[in-house]
Amino acid sequence: MRRPRPHHNENRERWLVSYADFITLLFAFFVVLYASSKADQKKQAQVAQAIDSAFHSLGIFPEAGRLPNNLKNVSAISKDDPISPMTIVMGEDVLAPAQVKQDLDQVQKHMQQLLADQIAQHTVSVQMGKDGLVISLREAGFFTSGSAAPEAQTLPILRQVAEALGKTRYDLRIEGHTDNIPIHNAEFDSNWELSSARATRLARIFLSTGAIPPSRISASGYAEFHPVAPNDTAAGRAQNRRVDLVILPQTKVNLAMPDGDESKATWHRITDE
Repeated sequence: MRRPRPHHNENRERWLVSYADFITLLFAFFVVLYASSKADQKKQAQVAQAIDSAFHSLGIFPEAGRLPNNLKNVSAISKDDPISPMTIVMGEDVLAPAQVKQDLDQVQKHMQQLLADQIAQHTVSVQMGKDGLVISLREAGFFTSGSAAPEAQTLPILRQVAEALGKTRYDLRIEGHTDNIPIHNAEFDSNWELSSARATRLARIFLSTGAIPPSRISASGYAEFHPVAPNDTAAGRAQNRRVDLVILPQTKVNLAMPDGDESKATWHRITDE
C-alpha cells in the first residue's frame, strides 16, 4: 500500500513583502518631497519680498510685486544688515526713483547756469544720459590737441564744477574719449593712453579741491570706441574728442546673507539715509 504524498501548501502572499517595501519607499519619497517644498516656500517668500522691495525702490511696477497670502506670514527681513552700492540704470526702459530724478534735474539746471558761457560757445553740453547726468567737456574748450593737461584758463571753472558736484549725494565717473585718428607723440602712443590720461588728470584736479571724497570718483579711458557723432567729418570728430563727467545715481542692495541664506536680500534707496 502506497503512503500518501505530503501535501505542501503554496504560499501565494509573498508579493505582499515586496509591495510593503515599495509602499515604504514611496512614503519616504513623498516625505522628502514635502519637506523640500516647505523649505522652498520659505525661500520663495524671502526672494519675493526682496524683489518686491527692489521694484518699489526703483519706482517700477508700484502696484505689483505684492506677496501672495500664503507668503505674508514669513518673518520680516532685518534692515540692519550691511549694504553695498548698486547703480541704477537711467534710460527709457527703466525709470529712476522720483527723488533721484528731481536731484539730477536740479544739478542739471545748476550746471547749465554755471557753465552758461561754455555752453553758448559749444564747448560744454549738459544732458541726461543712460547712466545719469552727463557734463561733456569738449577738447576745443579745455585741452590742447594731443595733451592731457587742461589749459590754465579752464582750471577755475573746473574747480567750480568740482565744488558744485561735491554738494551732491552721487558718485562721479570721469570718462576720456577721442576721435578715431591714431595718435603717436612723445607723450602718448595711442588714443587709449590719451583718453585715460585726460580722465585721470581731471580726477586729480577734482580731488585737489577736497570737495569730493576719493571714494566717489572713478576715471576711465574709452579711446575712440564710444563716439557721440560720426568720425567722417571734422565737426563729428571734434564732438568725440571730449571728457564726460557722469553723475551716477546710486541705490543700495544688501548682499550680506545671514545664516548663509542667499535669498535674504533687501534693497534700500540711498535717499532714505
